[in-house]
Amino acid sequence: MKIEITFLGAARNVTGSCYLVQTPKANIVVDCGMYQEYKFKSRNWKEFPIPPNSIDAVLLTHAHLDHCGLLPKLVKDGFKGDIFCTPATAEIAGIIMADSAHIQEEDIKFKKKRHEREGRTGPFPYEPLYTQEDVMATIPLIRQVAYNQEIPIADGIHAFFNEVGHIFGSSFIQVIVKDQGDCRSLLFSGDIGRDNLPIQRDPEQPEEADYVIMESTYGDRIHEEPASIPDELERVINSTYKAGGNIVIPAFAVERTQEILYFLGQLRKEKRIPPIVTFVDSPMAIRVIEVFRRHPELFDSETREMIANGGRPTDFPNLHLTRSVDESKEINNIRGTAIIIAGSGMCTGGRIKHHLLANISREESTILFVGYQAEGTLGRLILDQEHDEVRILGRTVPVRAKIERIGGFSAHADRNELIQWVTALEENPKKVFITHGEESVAMSFADHLEEKTGWSTIVPEYGQTITLD
Repeated sequence: MKIEITFLGAARNVTGSCYLVQTPKANIVVDCGMYQEYKFKSRNWKEFPIPPNSIDAVLLTHAHLDHCGLLPKLVKDGFKGDIFCTPATAEIAGIIMADSAHIQEEDIKFKKKRHEREGRTGPFPYEPLYTQEDVMATIPLIRQVAYNQEIPIADGIHAFFNEVGHIFGSSFIQVIVKDQGDCRSLLFSGDIGRDNLPIQRDPEQPEEADYVIMESTYGDRIHEEPASIPDELERVINSTYKAGGNIVIPAFAVERTQEILYFLGQLRKEKRIPPIVTFVDSPMAIRVIEVFRRHPELFDSETREMIANGGRPTDFPNLHLTRSVDESKEINNIRGTAIIIAGSGMCTGGRIKHHLLANISREESTILFVGYQAEGTLGRLILDQEHDEVRILGRTVPVRAKIERIGGFSAHADRNELIQWVTALEENPKKVFITHGEESVAMSFADHLEEKTGWSTIVPEYGQTITLD
């Protein structure tokens, strides 16, 4: 049986996850994510290597933009098959795709006006990748599936979705391909979560696979323990409060914002930080909070116990959820210290840019990073502190604010946790493909895994097609 897999994203980089699997009877795609790294963004505009109307199904591991963000473009270009994912992923992906379309449409309007004002005449893509209409055409194709059940996907293909503990509704997916009595098992890790994080259930462990396609985002390092997060948050907040500045937190709308609120609520309850006014300035994050409340079955045991005792894991006094643009603008007129949580998490778009512009040149303020910053993003440029100035919304501004990072927040497994997860397999796989990591990290993790297990590891290149035995 001939099976080919083409690595169309997250190959030696960390965004744009997308894998094309071609079998004797069907074509399926696992994830269809948007590239967020500046140097790779042009790939978002590329045509799919096979006609989208020849794809039978898409399997979606989770709802982050770099895994679902190009689904509307695929539909716009002709895909009419089924999109399989868990119920929570379906809800959150709908929110994220709609927000992405809105940001694209608004950013293009803003840039067009700025270019006209500056007299720039160079080429500019005045059309978004997709619109809200394309998102609305995508939603009806989604088929919700339950964890740990065999799901028929296409002729000769079944799949199992299993809890991977990364974000609400996230999955690793086992794909079973059968043809004329022959059978192959492909395991797609998606993004692998961690044990003992708040709210989210722990990852399940895989049992069997002939081939593994797994992420390596933090495959070259060991995380701080989640237990250190409250202490670090307390330090950053109290020092900034004393200085009279704001704490600006770029945060992903899914999971990270909710985790921050969880820890802030605990610190407030224990009186370890002052009752500082806190803003979630992200309509998308607010809608995701509502999804969390609709899916209590996905909470871990500690969170369920908190709710049973009358607690609310994502709420506390003086918390303001700002939905409108006018409310967002008013935040920067407030005197005294505020905690401002806004998206996007890598500072690539959205309301966070306006708050950065208002605070990054203030010595008394702090920019606090709590998530991964891909190479080439504005967040990475600020975090690396290699330049005294950065360009935000067309303006070059000096960086004077304190730049802090708390690593224990990561929803991605570290090197040891990745090894623990994949070596839970009951039998050795034929090959392991290392993806979703910056090139040096993916290569380092592949070497480490091969040394630990003796397994054959490959770090595929972008666009590479490999035939599975």
